[in-house]
Amino acid sequence: MARGRVSLQERVRRRTRAGLVARSAERELFRRNFGTSPDDERHRFLFHVHGTAGVGKTRLVKEFEHLAREQGALTAYVDETSGSVPEVLEAVCRQFALQGHRLKDLERTLATHRERRHEAETAALAALDPAPDGAPSAGGMALARAGLAGLGLVPGVAPFTAVLDPEQLAHGADRLRTVLAARFRSHEDVRLVLDPASVLTPVLADELDAVASDVPWLVLLLDTYERTGPFLDAWLHDLLTTDRYGVLPDTVVVVTAGQHPADPARWGTFADFMTSLPLQPFTEAEARGLLAERGVTAEPVVAEALRLTGGLPVLLSTIAGTRPGGPEYISDPSATAVERFLKWEQDSGHRAAALAGALPRLLDVDVLAVAADCDAQRADELYSWVATLPFVDRLGGRIRYHDIVRAPMLRLQRGRSPRAWTDGHTRLAQAFRRWREETESGRDTATLWLDETWCELRLGELYHRLCADDPAAVSDSLWGLVEACDQGEALAARWIRVLEDAGRDVFMPEVSTWGDRLSTALASGGTQAVLDTLLEWAGGAHSSEPWQRGADRASRPRRRASSPRRRRASADTVSVRDAAADPSPSQAARHVTPVTATIPPPLLARIHRDRALAHAARHDRMAAVAELGRALALTPDDPRTLGLRGEFLRAVGLLTEAAADLERATALDPADAYAWASLGATRLALRHPEGARTALDRALALKPDYGWALVRRARVARELGDPEGRLSALDRAVAADPGSAWAHCERGDALHAADRDQEALDAYDRALALDPGYASAYASRGVAHHRLGHLDQALADLDRALELNPSYAWARERRDAVVRDLDG
Repeated sequence: MARGRVSLQERVRRRTRAGLVARSAERELFRRNFGTSPDDERHRFLFHVHGTAGVGKTRLVKEFEHLAREQGALTAYVDETSGSVPEVLEAVCRQFALQGHRLKDLERTLATHRERRHEAETAALAALDPAPDGAPSAGGMALARAGLAGLGLVPGVAPFTAVLDPEQLAHGADRLRTVLAARFRSHEDVRLVLDPASVLTPVLADELDAVASDVPWLVLLLDTYERTGPFLDAWLHDLLTTDRYGVLPDTVVVVTAGQHPADPARWGTFADFMTSLPLQPFTEAEARGLLAERGVTAEPVVAEALRLTGGLPVLLSTIAGTRPGGPEYISDPSATAVERFLKWEQDSGHRAAALAGALPRLLDVDVLAVAADCDAQRADELYSWVATLPFVDRLGGRIRYHDIVRAPMLRLQRGRSPRAWTDGHTRLAQAFRRWREETESGRDTATLWLDETWCELRLGELYHRLCADDPAAVSDSLWGLVEACDQGEALAARWIRVLEDAGRDVFMPEVSTWGDRLSTALASGGTQAVLDTLLEWAGGAHSSEPWQRGADRASRPRRRASSPRRRRASADTVSVRDAAADPSPSQAARHVTPVTATIPPPLLARIHRDRALAHAARHDRMAAVAELGRALALTPDDPRTLGLRGEFLRAVGLLTEAAADLERATALDPADAYAWASLGATRLALRHPEGARTALDRALALKPDYGWALVRRARVARELGDPEGRLSALDRAVAADPGSAWAHCERGDALHAADRDQEALDAYDRALALDPGYASAYASRGVAHHRLGHLDQALADLDRALELNPSYAWARERRDAVVRDLDG
């Protein structure tokens, strides 16, 4: 054949690629779009494929990618394995590079983003309050998690665990930004941590514009959009419809595919530039075409296949793959499609491997070796075969069974041998735990949340424990969910999905409903709504009775005993099925979902504590005090909660109550530097400077570089008439925390009090460089200028202080003095 010619056979292969003998209208519409100029009104920049599971969305999207590449397009395919905008952009970079086009600037910026996130985490850990063994305390860990989640700028994150002073709280997120600004080299680095999409996306736009001169089209395909849309949809809308991130070349085409139609509230105005492609099950003609392409043409067999599959492509492919000899060999695929497929597989090892491979949500060689209970060499052979099955989707180097086929396969195993089911999931849970512990070896716990591998292993372990009916699995999953909420919405969504998946796969409707409601809460109100929902289900913020009722029921005989583990359930948690079977009248009256009996008091207390920190972040300290009171009703001897409540009571001026909490906290945990420091500040406010000095000295003995305690120690020295001790403490404070505008301002005040006004000006300048909105620093610098005779500078500084805080009485008095001197 002449060079460049395409054979007839190749044309046929292309048209029937991946069994896509149907969807001809959708494929032709997409292909024709490349023949339409972007300035033609018929050209579309966005295609949204949507339809139920099993209808063939992923295969059509993959076909779109092939069609685009045939037109010379540079393509990138992204699914739910990318959990954030930076991860999506990393996937784009990898795939473009494989096609010969490096996005070097974007790759460098992504590398910087990863480095800056690590530095932010390091900065958070450096500010932690260490326990006696050197490990971060519970409050410090929460601060580190907040650092990983954008330092509290993700909705629902509780970032202010270690913030003690009301002046610090007043600065809120701005204070955290200034700390980062002092640490990082540029404002751009700060934004890379706090708002990575705003920095990375303009680089993407510039890169795409440069690449557009080398290729005719750029195609981005976003699959499983029902899972990625919650964090991608707003970003994608801004990218395509606004100039927020710069401009894109008009040769960009985007494909999204998910179970739901596009949000009309967001995409309604873009309707003239996009095409919605709702997928329905195959028509009879399309279904017959698929079966015929696979060699199934006998009319009785075809008729039975059409009747049983309802035209769903994945089920049609499964039946066609068995090459049934007659209709009697076809059973309802919604119940036993895989069993029928395995019946025609003569190799018993293959049949067992296919069944075992359904137990995990994702499969690779290592996981299959555990699921099939075989050695590595055999697992490699079996994996190669399993990967060829028609209901398997490839995800990078791993595979996943289609849900419509996996579900009946799981039902088959669970019903045929409950003991084998439990043993298989237990074996997998133990393997995931072993791999997770290997990942954790020698690493700080707070850093693990950045590690995608660790998160995936922990989720896998929890999923298989839930499926094995491990009696502590639900409570452990909820602990993980609350911790994931500290990381932001993306990780919280993954933890919730474990509950949804396990509830569905093990047929635990209560757990599945729980997962659905938590998912709805996350979508509507972020992670704070998730915590609120957990508390609502636990009987509201004022009662822990559901837990007690559940604990009482835990000792009763089980109603079901499908596995020994059910009979061994401990009294520390409660089977969700038992709770659902025996709701009390008070539960029904409050509409409390019975599964909340699995929430133990320490976890409820932790949720109240996180809510308290969220209230503090919004400067509502009385609400924070109330939440901490509810936490203490559940865990009355928790020193960390007592310390937090004592600090918030101090901040709102309830000093006697604060001192009582803090003295009890230090008695329970004498190594808590946080509580000792807050107790010192409280005693100082109560005008007991000697007692304050004792408490602050204890805090500094535990943590010598405790910047906040050092500033408070300086204030005690001032009250005791010790100017040298005051300056010494403040010198140590700015050395320990050079990014603290507050410490520099306090040091300026001490220098001013020592008649060292020129040095005081330097300290105030440093404070204002760190925090340009610091009214107190402007006022103090104005007073120093006044004493040095710099009247114009003094007036400008005091005017700025009053502009920032019009009710600042001391600054107004100082300004009046300056005006009198100017008039005189």
